[in-house]
Amino acid sequence: MDSNRFDLALSIGGAAGQGIATPGNILARIFIGRGLHIYAYNAYQSIIRGGHIFLTIRVSDQNVHCHGDKLDLLLCLNQDTMNRHLGLMGPGTRVIYNSDTIKPGEAADGAALCPIPLAELTGQSRNTLVQNTVALGVTAYLLGMDFALLENALTVQFQRKGQAVVDENVGMARAGFDHSKLNFEPFPHSLPSGPKPLAVWTGNEALAMGGAAAGVKFYCAYPMSPSTGVLHWMAKNARELGIMVRQLEDEIAVANMVIGAAHAGCRAMCATSGGGFALMTEAIGSAGMMEIPAVFITVQRAGPSTGVPTKTEQADLWQVLGASQGDFERFIVAPLDALDAYNTIPELFNLVDKCQCPGIVITDLLIAEGTFSVDPDDISMQPVIDRGELITKSAQHDGYLRYKYTESGISPRAVPGLEGFVHVVATDEHDEDGVLISDEFTNPHKRRKMVEKRARKFRNVARQIAPPKLEGPQDADVTLIGWGSTYGVIKEAVEQLKLEGVTANQLPIKWIVPLHAEAVTEILSRSKRNIVVENNYSGQFYRYLRSETGLTINGHIRKYDGEPFMPHHIVQGVLEQLAGKTDRYIPDQEIMV
Repeated sequence: MDSNRFDLALSIGGAAGQGIATPGNILARIFIGRGLHIYAYNAYQSIIRGGHIFLTIRVSDQNVHCHGDKLDLLLCLNQDTMNRHLGLMGPGTRVIYNSDTIKPGEAADGAALCPIPLAELTGQSRNTLVQNTVALGVTAYLLGMDFALLENALTVQFQRKGQAVVDENVGMARAGFDHSKLNFEPFPHSLPSGPKPLAVWTGNEALAMGGAAAGVKFYCAYPMSPSTGVLHWMAKNARELGIMVRQLEDEIAVANMVIGAAHAGCRAMCATSGGGFALMTEAIGSAGMMEIPAVFITVQRAGPSTGVPTKTEQADLWQVLGASQGDFERFIVAPLDALDAYNTIPELFNLVDKCQCPGIVITDLLIAEGTFSVDPDDISMQPVIDRGELITKSAQHDGYLRYKYTESGISPRAVPGLEGFVHVVATDEHDEDGVLISDEFTNPHKRRKMVEKRARKFRNVARQIAPPKLEGPQDADVTLIGWGSTYGVIKEAVEQLKLEGVTANQLPIKWIVPLHAEAVTEILSRSKRNIVVENNYSGQFYRYLRSETGLTINGHIRKYDGEPFMPHHIVQGVLEQLAGKTDRYIPDQEIMV
């Protein structure tokens, strides 16, 4: 890594209910306001009070793609955090804790303990949320911040609660800041500034914003983590953007209502996770039969069943590939990061409108609930919108056939209610005019023609989508193949492998269906050694890739403990496979969560 780069990771650990999100949000606001890049990952449990939460924020003067391998600063809000994570803190690190209630244990040589005598500094004897604000003051000093930066951030955070609350929190932070001046050594490099302020969003917010930019006018959902953030953003901004938002009783109703809205001519979208998506699949098949374009988002978490609902995984690929019965055309796309998620939604809507079929976005908790900095100039607020062969105005014609046989397989689609464009839409197989073919005699010739007509829509569709590209040196020792959210961590692992004397590149796969099989085969056939990296046990993407290309892969790196990869997991996996120790590497998880 570049030795001149500013790259610092801090974690805040405690229990649910201890207010971990607030100091995290305040620090993130300070960092992006200074033009610094951040990536935040929150490891939390499925409970309202108690348990263990560990929020990691990585901040750098260059782009960051994952939460990294190391910790530089640890804020312990309870004894459990100290017990779990002190062993991770090495030379040059700092550990902040309330010395009234937390005992540090034995720290590594060079790890500086920063005890806060909370009662002495604040006049309060109880360990309440006050420790968070005092700890922010200590953090500001250790990072070389001017206190005015923190004061301004606290004012923004608490101003709606009144000036008295603002003054109280600023005073507590000042007490921690001044105490640190007298007792602690700051980090050798102060917090730098970037060229301009940045914005920050989660992957769920990016998906929702992408929908709004694409012209979505109907969104509905049944809340299911980790997809609920899409619903929250839509509900918050619906009135201003003219979007109808509905929370329904279950995912069956959600899927059918989305299809109904799309049938009426508006762009419609919903989001869920694996269990909810299971309930949606019959409706998705009906959209395929009726040739109705709609977008379904599924955010993977650790399954099966309820599984581990607050943890990440990439194990629903085959569920999505097999959604609903029968052969029908659908798009499946796995965005690589938050900005890519935003850009993907308008592109997918254009494709499903043109091909008149459902589209599925498959992502996971890591992207959906991860927090990413972004340059606002990189966000296109007015993407190209292409509704395909959608008829919205009455016109003269020789007779309207909703499912007309065409060379492309795409039939002109009229918005329901247009004068002269009466047609039947049903989930049974049908003729060109929509009339069911099984009412009197199941005509095998018409059935075959209709199946082939729908299939023709995908005959050349891959040409409309950019194929995957190899990133890195063409003659690398190792090619790492990933899909979706593994993109960022593989990118950093490639850089770390350079330090180990191994040249690596990566082939990130975004479009699952259609898969650019020829392009992928051509790239991987030139590679010296191919290793697939994925966040599941059975190698779901590897099996799909093999079924579509017939390629043989040299090795695998897999993880399925609920937590995401860190760069060194991939580095170690590559090194062990190059040494001939294994062809399937499964990393052990350090106590980073």
